[in-house]
Amino acid sequence: MNSMSLDSYGADSVFKLAEIEKPVAKPGHVLVRIAATSVNTIDTMIRNMGADLPLSPALPAVLGMDFAGTVEAVGEGVTGFQAGDEVNGCAGGLMELQGTLAEYICADARLIAHKPKTLSMREAAALPLVGITAYEGLTRSNVSKGQKVLVQGGAGGVGHIAVQLANHLGADVTATGTGTAQMALISDLGARPVDFMTAKTADVVADNTGGVGFDVVFDTVGGANMANSFEAAKLNGHVSSTVALLEIDLTPAHFKGLSLHVIFMLLPMIHDVGREVHGNILKSLAETVDAGALKPVLDEKKFGFTDVNEAYARLASGQAIGKVVIDF
Repeated sequence: MNSMSLDSYGADSVFKLAEIEKPVAKPGHVLVRIAATSVNTIDTMIRNMGADLPLSPALPAVLGMDFAGTVEAVGEGVTGFQAGDEVNGCAGGLMELQGTLAEYICADARLIAHKPKTLSMREAAALPLVGITAYEGLTRSNVSKGQKVLVQGGAGGVGHIAVQLANHLGADVTATGTGTAQMALISDLGARPVDFMTAKTADVVADNTGGVGFDVVFDTVGGANMANSFEAAKLNGHVSSTVALLEIDLTPAHFKGLSLHVIFMLLPMIHDVGREVHGNILKSLAETVDAGALKPVLDEKKFGFTDVNEAYARLASGQAIGKVVIDF
């Protein structure tokens, strides 16, 4: 089968069309013909860093984690799926797991779900990684009706899903971004937009919570912004972060009694522990989508199977609004 593979790692490495062996449906897995995949920040990190990231596949490597497609064969012991089913999931592209930049993937049935009926294949391919991450960040911090939630990076991949899910849960949502397009998107998704380039955290807290602080801060930016998240949270509040790779003084969190939740959704894939949780979350997300409360936003630029290098460059440019998707 055809794939877009890497023969080397690094910022200048190039995806090339290559023929690789077509997988078969082994026990507990399904063989899926891929219709679309999306590009996530972790994909670009693997391409750029290679062996410096312990989860990177051995070379030659087929990257890509998200997909939507059609089941062609079902392995021994699999229930709930059959040939012809349209599915989506996040099931490859790291360690020994073949990625989605190929015509077929042998996916662990625990990591997939039936595709939302109201989404196209390309929309469904944009949802798994960011959807699962947003779901985990909100549920672990116990977001509920009437709470005030701040989403840092509300126009990003995870952020724009978190805004919609928080709204669906009944929260009062504020979200940060910058620039006309991001501000418009955040507003369209039902949150109050805040330009992080001009707004001070103290003013955001005062204007949106009366100075009390947010019940939950979902930080998809991380780094130095973590200090802003601590400042924005109320006493005994929650901070969920998808980017906690830093050294930071936890003193502000201590004196507020904050709960910090580090969200790293790849753990079930890496360690083969609790993979069925991802399938269950995807099923729940599909129900939310089909109820009209959630929809992934796609970048206006379209890319085909052999345009992988351009798709990765688009995400890296920071100019994309919504998920970058590759159609097969």
